[in-house]
Amino acid sequence: MADIIQLLPESIANQIAAGEVVQRPASVVKELMENAIDAGATSVKLIVKDAGKALIQVIDNGCGMSETDARMCFERHATSKIREAKDLFAIRTMGFRGEAMASIAAVSQVEMRTRLHNQELGTRIAIEASKLVVQEPCQCTPGSNVSVKNLFYNVPARRNFLKSNPIEMRHILDEFQRIALSNEDVFFSLHNNGTEVFHLPPGNLRQRIVGIFGNNFNPKLVPVKEETDVMSIGGFIGKPEFARKTRGEQLFFVNDRFIKSGYLHHAVMTAYEELLPKETFPFYVIFLEMDPVRIDINVHPTKQEIKFDDERLVYNYLRVAVRHALGTHSIMPELDFEAETSFSATKNFGLPFTVAPQSDFEQEMSQPRSHVGTSITGGFGRPATNPRDESNLRNWQQLYTAIDEMNETPRQNMVPDETGSNEHITIGSNWAAPGELDDAGSSFSKNQKEPYQVQSSFIVSHIKSGFLLIDQQAAHERILYERYLDTLESRQVFTQKELFPKTFTLPTADAAIFGDIMSTINQLGFDIQEFGKDSFIIHGIPADLASGQNEVKIIETLLEQYKQNIELSLDLKENLARSMARSAATKRGTSLSVREMQELIDQLFACAMPFKSPSGRNCFLSFDLEELEEMFLER
Repeated sequence: MADIIQLLPESIANQIAAGEVVQRPASVVKELMENAIDAGATSVKLIVKDAGKALIQVIDNGCGMSETDARMCFERHATSKIREAKDLFAIRTMGFRGEAMASIAAVSQVEMRTRLHNQELGTRIAIEASKLVVQEPCQCTPGSNVSVKNLFYNVPARRNFLKSNPIEMRHILDEFQRIALSNEDVFFSLHNNGTEVFHLPPGNLRQRIVGIFGNNFNPKLVPVKEETDVMSIGGFIGKPEFARKTRGEQLFFVNDRFIKSGYLHHAVMTAYEELLPKETFPFYVIFLEMDPVRIDINVHPTKQEIKFDDERLVYNYLRVAVRHALGTHSIMPELDFEAETSFSATKNFGLPFTVAPQSDFEQEMSQPRSHVGTSITGGFGRPATNPRDESNLRNWQQLYTAIDEMNETPRQNMVPDETGSNEHITIGSNWAAPGELDDAGSSFSKNQKEPYQVQSSFIVSHIKSGFLLIDQQAAHERILYERYLDTLESRQVFTQKELFPKTFTLPTADAAIFGDIMSTINQLGFDIQEFGKDSFIIHGIPADLASGQNEVKIIETLLEQYKQNIELSLDLKENLARSMARSAATKRGTSLSVREMQELIDQLFACAMPFKSPSGRNCFLSFDLEELEEMFLER
């Protein structure tokens, strides 16, 4: 048999390697900006066009390169960061593999101009698909200027897998922000399609956070600072009341390198235990400084995963540091040992009767202990009574007597079945009413029995065979989702003008996303316009939006929901319809009148797909009487 194993051509090997290092335009941004930081730059300028697909350019004032180094940096495994294997465990630089520039040059058209500070002339190099096209002297400023054009032009399959411009730009912004946060003493700027998005002068970490995320983040920040023999922990965390529904603003840095760690995230969430609203995530930018010998960053080509020599120790230190920061700044709740549990707080568990007004005893028990009269102990350890106590006791006895009487089922309410036995009974109550719902005709709105709420979250609706249990939030999301989709398709929408227009400001990264989708949002009935850098003004809202709602809050929630869906394979209209429906839907815990419940039921079953919410939750469950009876049989 002939020999079949052969060495791959260098160009193909570089493309294979590029698949690990260069996954999207943001990967190129990360590698070029980290190289600028490693070169000692104090000023870094990033320019992108077409979300990095057409151009990614990084200009820095770092040390620059000689002609030989400029050519060598495009060779595989060529690096100035390490010399021998033991250097892998003492790495302080961002890059060290020597793969990035070779990988980038394999899948794009690269031009680099670089000059040492003590030289008069620099070097210009142009490479296309790993092939050297030009190498010549040139005039340029000290430092390096690297342009990456037409990413994946020679690998069409890879280019076709790139996401839309807003999604790719979001990833670029993420990489830019991470590097800017970990180097607050360096000037950074970002220009997108000719517009300056960020202009970040050198400063401290708080100033850098505010510069990136906006002025409204300043009052949300709680400093974290702990020093131990093993490591130091610093940075800022967010106050619990400002937690968001989406991830993205949770950042860890180890020796100034951004990392992803679910383990460390769990430590922070544990520190926030019982302080956060359900399914929310706090803001944090936390820096860990430790001896490089204690960590291994040579785990993944992206260098965003690392290993600690003692993960449990790091976990505990981090959890305690965050907990201490929350306690020091009076964020932790205080235990009130004077508080008394109130019997009157007990819910009415659906019993069809009305509880009598609070007695004096109940009112006293609902007050703090300091307001409750102290009992006086009489003979044989029994508490002495006074007329007020006796009156309270009589009130309680009357209350429970009334309950017992209502729990006794009158004989006239027991209806014999066809056989004459009383095995099947019907219990009369205030809920019962004549008439049944004829669901054979798929009419869920003709029932004569009024629907009612359970815990202000679910609606019970009678049908002939049993009843429906409707999730009011999921149902309303389905109704609004289909309505907004129709609106976006038909463009027939009514806008209610605001008497006093309202302005709001978004973090720069969010403002860039919002600017891309603002015209489509306005098709839903909003009238929003730009109002300066990162600011917008609301002139009108959809006419069918519930009155009394905070328009700015709805917009912020809409944007958060849109970002949650941004990675899904949804077109812009479907994504916005989903996001808007979830933002504007009636939430669980909202009390509804009978009329409102009935309208919601009618509108739900008029939908094309009434069974599921846009996020996939069941809108309702049906319960058959025969199935319910079987549940109560002894097994």
